Amino acid sequence: MCNPIFNCSFLIVHFQRMFKKINQFLLKIAGWKIKTVVSPLPKCVISVAPHTSNWDFIIGKMLCSAIGYKVSFLMKKEWFFFPLNFILKAMGGIPVNRGKKGQMTDQMIEEFNRHEYFQLVIAPEGTRKLVSEWKKGFYYIALGAKVPIALAYIDFKLKEAGIPMYFYPTGDEQKDIQEIKDFYKNFTGKNSRNFTV
Repeated sequence: MCNPIFNCSFLIVHFQRMFKKINQFLLKIAGWKIKTVVSPLPKCVISVAPHTSNWDFIIGKMLCSAIGYKVSFLMKKEWFFFPLNFILKAMGGIPVNRGKKGQMTDQMIEEFNRHEYFQLVIAPEGTRKLVSEWKKGFYYIALGAKVPIALAYIDFKLKEAGIPMYFYPTGDEQKDIQEIKDFYKNFTGKNSRNFTV
């Protein structure tokens, strides 16, 4: 329970601003540039690619904090054990059973319907290894929840990251996925051989 002397909302906003400044500073001293960024929408799926390294998670979280996004992300439920579960949930982690794909999509659509503010980060590749086909859960979640897809990239060659545009799914899966892949084709992952569109 908050002490009446303090305003909980003020404290939350204060800490968010503080972490935003810290992450902006850390990215800058690490040599990273934040490029074009669209204004955060209350609800969106954030597609992040290329995804070829564990560093993507670290840079991605720092980027989102630095530009004012408060994101949630999916992680295998096996990682949510005591005491790590408290840390992951505080960071926005959502435990999922990857063996039940359809249920996960429905679960995330329900999350969007339940919240006024929900930004969900998903790497379409689904793994750090080279894949020939992207997983389409991110697309069907956005389509089912009627929210746009924020196209976020992390380019290790140029040391640039950004979210320059929103993509609005039309329901034409093949055409839409190809347009999204075309957006990412010129970006370079940390392990560049593990990324292809």
